[in-house]
Amino acid sequence: MSQSQQKRARKCVSCGINISGTNAARFACPECGTQIYRCAKCRKQSNLYECPDCGFTGP
Repeated sequence: MSQSQQKRARKCVSCGINISGTNAARFACPECGTQIYRCAKCRKQSNLYECPDCGFTGP
């Protein structure tokens, strides 16, 4: 994936907002290792997320 494609793919997995340039978290899915991005608001509210690749769900 090119850098421009990665920037476009940086959306909060919980709410879908574009997180480029925000205080967002990036981490690997505990099940499959896919990069997951979450915005600060969803992290603070402990909104559920689902891995787009394997379906793992977490808080």
